[in-house]
Amino acid sequence: MPDPVFLITGASTGIGAATAEAAAAEGYRVVLAARSADKLAALSDKLGGPERALAVACDVTEWEEQQALVAGALDAYGQIDVAFANAGFGAKRGFLEESPEQWKSMVLTNVYGAALTVRATVEALRESQGHLLLTGSVAGRIALPGSLYSCTKWAVTAMAEAARGDLQGSGVRVTLIEPGMVDTPFFDDPVDGALGPEDIANAVMYAVGQPDHVDVADVMIRPLR
Repeated sequence: MPDPVFLITGASTGIGAATAEAAAAEGYRVVLAARSADKLAALSDKLGGPERALAVACDVTEWEEQQALVAGALDAYGQIDVAFANAGFGAKRGFLEESPEQWKSMVLTNVYGAALTVRATVEALRESQGHLLLTGSVAGRIALPGSLYSCTKWAVTAMAEAARGDLQGSGVRVTLIEPGMVDTPFFDDPVDGALGPEDIANAVMYAVGQPDHVDVADVMIRPLR
């Protein structure tokens, strides 16, 4: 059998890039999607070039670009075994903070973009009886004061459960990854005591590495401090 294929959105930095490296180390061919084409190209080169790591510039809020992402993955590798809807970003807390335009972009990326990734990959995942993962957050279980970002992650929590129900009986596993604070480019300044992107990547690979009959539904990871 050919090496399995792991598609990741938001793959240029942070959790996405760390997961791509972890998956490649375990023998996956990876499909790297993000808006930053130069960062994707550098990561692709690091992971073995197009034969092992396909870089596809993609704005997850654009349906046609998500369709092209999946079509490119299937053309290059013939299958998708794991899809990780990971793209997202945050905002300052407070309903008088940020601009309405920033809010709109965040909601479109974190919620609509994740839903489009599910829609774009679900047929290929049914074919491979693969694995769908979504990046939620501890903030998707505990409403943070004044945080519209938290609201978007509550939506992702619901999306994972809705997808699980829709895929019941298909053989496709669904996992919601819920990080606490992670020191990634998500934050403007380094965060003391936070998790590292590789900590979240390890959790992703744990869920993906379980036997086919085991569905790890939710993984919440918090920093000790």
